[in-house]
Amino acid sequence: MNPYVLMILLSSLGLGTTLTFASSHWLLAWMGLEINTLAIIPLMAQHHHPRAVEATTKYFLTQATAAAMILFAGSTNAWITGTWDLTNMMNPLASSLVITALALKIGLAPMHLWMPEVLQGLDLTTGLILSTWQKLAPLTLIIQTAQNIDPMLLTMLGLLSTLIGGWGGLNQTQLRKILAYSSIAHMGWMVIVLQYAPQLTLLALLTYIFMTSAAFLTLKLYSTTKINALALTWSKSPILSATTALVLLSLAGLPPLTGFMPKWLILQELTKQNFPITATIMALAALLGLYFYLRLCYAMTLTVSPNIINSMMPWRISTTQTSLLLALLTTTALGLLPLTPAILTLTT
Repeated sequence: MNPYVLMILLSSLGLGTTLTFASSHWLLAWMGLEINTLAIIPLMAQHHHPRAVEATTKYFLTQATAAAMILFAGSTNAWITGTWDLTNMMNPLASSLVITALALKIGLAPMHLWMPEVLQGLDLTTGLILSTWQKLAPLTLIIQTAQNIDPMLLTMLGLLSTLIGGWGGLNQTQLRKILAYSSIAHMGWMVIVLQYAPQLTLLALLTYIFMTSAAFLTLKLYSTTKINALALTWSKSPILSATTALVLLSLAGLPPLTGFMPKWLILQELTKQNFPITATIMALAALLGLYFYLRLCYAMTLTVSPNIINSMMPWRISTTQTSLLLALLTTTALGLLPLTPAILTLTT
């Protein structure tokens, strides 16, 4: 892709998200979401592969549907209440339509079916943008409108997302689909605590971005998209394979890694709010995710692919990819748990 075109598309991605962040008017927020969607579509289809074009078409149709629902909900609310203010969604129909549309935007269950299929058709860099940056604007709108949304609806969306995200990843062999179901499960953790402690939602989002970015950049460095190909990674770079296994366990929420922090605090908050059954279901759903992350760790660190002697030393081939960002993200994804008290002080 022409570098000038790429710069314009990436700038538009940033502009769309910033516009939604800064808006208090539904029409302006909708415009930001639309700029965001239109900017990423050429990035998704840049390889001109039939699978990429199919994924782009699916993404465009789902995002267009969600955008139309958001515009309809904002218009309905303005018609009934006389205001376009984001925080004044007093009409139950409009607020239910908005949360449904935003759930479709970020891939919350049961509006999640597009997410694994779309991510599977993209290259790893565009998949990283879709899994991290594209979640920011819709989640901001969900946080701003959460006070007017039925708490039971948010709880059901969160529980369904964690359970489906856990179950869906169990029988997958494609790494991008596994990361898609991981994204669905993490969105569920963020949404379920939103009505009680929005700062924990932001904390879970930040840690998710660090961990997922480290996972995507590692797979890009290895040029790997399937589980069986992970068996070759140990001979390429033993240290990177070990740290990648730890990053995957951090995504699963295993102590003493960073990913344990948001899950621990969210379960603590749910217990404080007198929802022990919900907290128990969430903890059990996290075990499902831990299982398929352990499959990946097993493939990376405890298996060796059957090869002839000549191909057992692929580490001799030097890479030209830079890894400073990967090193920073991996360090962040592994070592933030001891800083939990300081982070809590900053967020409260």
